[in-house]
Amino acid sequence: MKFTKEQIRKAMTCKTVDELLAYAKSEGIEFSREQAEEYIAQLGERKLTDDELDQVAGGWLAVECNCADERGGKNK
Repeated sequence: MKFTKEQIRKAMTCKTVDELLAYAKSEGIEFSREQAEEYIAQLGERKLTDDELDQVAGGWLAVECNCADERGGKNK
């Protein structure tokens, strides 16, 4: 799914999982609660630069984290 810069900016203003889920629903975007929780956790206080917004406007933003993956390893 492709996201617009405006959708990304608005999603980044969401402070809670419920707020993000409500916004996604209003845009016709299907997010599971688990996906929304992961997004909120990864986003934290991070703000994207205009160049980063340009890069993710056509796809999904991958944020590096030190989360354990499903196999017990580390994601990067």
